[in-house]
Amino acid sequence: FGLLVSATSGCQMRTSTVKDRSIADLPACMLGGNPEWLQALEKVCARWSDELVDFGGERAAEILNTHTPRLVIYHQTHYTPDAKYISLLPLLTEATDTVKITHLILAAIHLNSPGNIHLNERPPTDALFIPLWEELRVLQDVGVKVLGMLGGAAKGSFARLDGTDAQFEEYYVPLSDMVRDCGFDGLDLDVEEEMSLLGIIRLIDRLKCDFGDDFLITLTPVATALQGGRHLSGFDYEALEVMRGRQVAWYNVQFYNNWGSLTGFEGYGGIINMGWKAEKVVAGVLTNPGNGTQGWVETGELARSVTMLKVLFPGFGGVMGWEYFNSTPGGEERPWEWAEVVGKAVRGD
Repeated sequence: FGLLVSATSGCQMRTSTVKDRSIADLPACMLGGNPEWLQALEKVCARWSDELVDFGGERAAEILNTHTPRLVIYHQTHYTPDAKYISLLPLLTEATDTVKITHLILAAIHLNSPGNIHLNERPPTDALFIPLWEELRVLQDVGVKVLGMLGGAAKGSFARLDGTDAQFEEYYVPLSDMVRDCGFDGLDLDVEEEMSLLGIIRLIDRLKCDFGDDFLITLTPVATALQGGRHLSGFDYEALEVMRGRQVAWYNVQFYNNWGSLTGFEGYGGIINMGWKAEKVVAGVLTNPGNGTQGWVETGELARSVTMLKVLFPGFGGVMGWEYFNSTPGGEERPWEWAEVVGKAVRGD
């Protein structure tokens, strides 16, 4: 069967494939002893078989040899309802032989008024966050990249950054000061409100100008945004990728809350079939069914899906989980176990 991958060159989106691999090449453990996995895989391959064209083996080999899928976890709930701090250190101390995650995204930053910035409901300088900042430094010391998340479900931050140049400066300068003070390795732009294409480009350009090429900029669209459907952000993501794709490290794509699903391969494949690079599409899921309305995938099933996605789409971008504090199967008592199980599939252990 053919394996659909993609590349972007200038303003042209193109799709290609890697051929000459068969279902028999898949290890038995990938199917988990369940014939439904094999049937689903055959269905996907049959659906796309007539659309696939030959793809040079050199490019496929380049992707496979140079790209390591990411394991990204969001962290928004920092304390339990009874005020017990939720530590991130078990992600390191409980690791068997390697750090489980590649990136941690701290949520959520809100721009309330000029100079009035909150991390969730408090200023980032609040004493409540002291242990959090200390642990984030530890994660960074062992190689985990830490990003801040701007926006999310609470609207207003991006509308305030989408006004006149003078208004932009009023809100952007304090934001950049916070990013610098907190030592973030990047900023995740979760635009869940109307924003213009020129507005998001202005923000990206300014961040790159102020923090340099190594500063990571990611976006968090719902899955339909990369499938040509309706979404939450206002601007066109394909147009953004054409105009500023080199500045966007990757997309944390939300396959949940009725915007998509990772229970099969068609949702992710539909994005790649639109011409998106698999390396830039990180598949986002809920880590616990209570973290959203739809989109949780049982951890073992998710691990098997990830293994298959890596075979189907060379250069697979990785997995993102929302969010850390109650991740299954360990739940609130052992939330790091999700990263342990899914991380093995992402890394191919």
